[in-house]
Amino acid sequence: MKTLIITLEYPPQIGGIASYVFNFAKNLKPEECVVYAPRMKGDKDFDQKNLWKTYRLQPFWWLRPRWIRMLLQVKKIIKKEKIEQIYVHHVLPVGQVAFWVQKFWKVPYTIFLHGTDVSMGISRKIKKRKFNKVCLAAKQVVVNSEFLKNKLLNSIENLNNIVVLYPCPGDQFLQPVNKEELEVLRAKLALNGKKVILTVARMAEGKGFPHLIRLLPQILEKVPNLVWIVIGDGPKKAAMMEQVQKNYLQNVTRFMGVVPYEELAKYYQLADLFVLLTHKDESSEEGWGTVFLEAAASGLPVVAGRVGGVEEVVDNLRTGLLVDVYQDMSIISGVADLLREEKYAKELGSAGHERVINEFQWSKQIGKLS
Repeated sequence: MKTLIITLEYPPQIGGIASYVFNFAKNLKPEECVVYAPRMKGDKDFDQKNLWKTYRLQPFWWLRPRWIRMLLQVKKIIKKEKIEQIYVHHVLPVGQVAFWVQKFWKVPYTIFLHGTDVSMGISRKIKKRKFNKVCLAAKQVVVNSEFLKNKLLNSIENLNNIVVLYPCPGDQFLQPVNKEELEVLRAKLALNGKKVILTVARMAEGKGFPHLIRLLPQILEKVPNLVWIVIGDGPKKAAMMEQVQKNYLQNVTRFMGVVPYEELAKYYQLADLFVLLTHKDESSEEGWGTVFLEAAASGLPVVAGRVGGVEEVVDNLRTGLLVDVYQDMSIISGVADLLREEKYAKELGSAGHERVINEFQWSKQIGKLS
């Protein structure tokens, strides 16, 4: 069945949804997949590497409703490509486009929800009415965790078409990186003789950066040869860097900024431990956490904040440790122990790797869709 995937986040943009959509498309038959994504720097070079067709368009205009422009664009693509179904990311406003496409041109659609879109969709009465209408009219509603499924069922009555499809890491995280490349990067970052913590995340609320920065000096007392590599960007970057300076952590912190998705595997394989202290903030909580699976696929044990769907990603005491971000001593001892006890850390990393192979493969997850 020929499928049009509509997304507002897609590589070369970096992010969880962007990598989700790319890996999803990669695991469909290329002749049956078409992607609609926004224009962005580097998009032509990226798209040329892929076997499926990608339309890069400007989705919105100044007239309201702004998504009418996308509706007209999608209509043309459906006719040209003989599209039989639509997969929609970003329920508002993209879901509204799919709703009217189904109504006027009888092309069914499936909604994919990732977490924050649910929180935003039910935040106000007007939005919630639109959100509910789009979800109830969909052929299926795909969520990324049982946690998000329950949250959605508590918000929308009579929603019976929900499928839990777990996001999976890309195949590259399961493959060993060339040793020479790793050694070049290790030397560049001055990591020889160091224990390495890795964090890959958007620098935003709910990711726990302030908690880890606050506790790092005490962790360093137990593991003095520690280095912290941070990959990502976001609205809290300036505040985070200020806190690093206040805690005199400049010499142990390596800010890498945004790293291309295809380069990430190197950093996971350089590290000894992945740490991301996810927690609930005022507006939302983590619905999933693919970075924990990327770490697991790379053979890394993880320390994760116990929240939302993260409890489904990390198998506590088997593939990593789930911690309460407000329990300082459990975090300090957990991180320090995994850095010092190599055998235990390796056991957790190996279990995580096997779990990814057995449970979190895109082919298995996509098979859940009707």
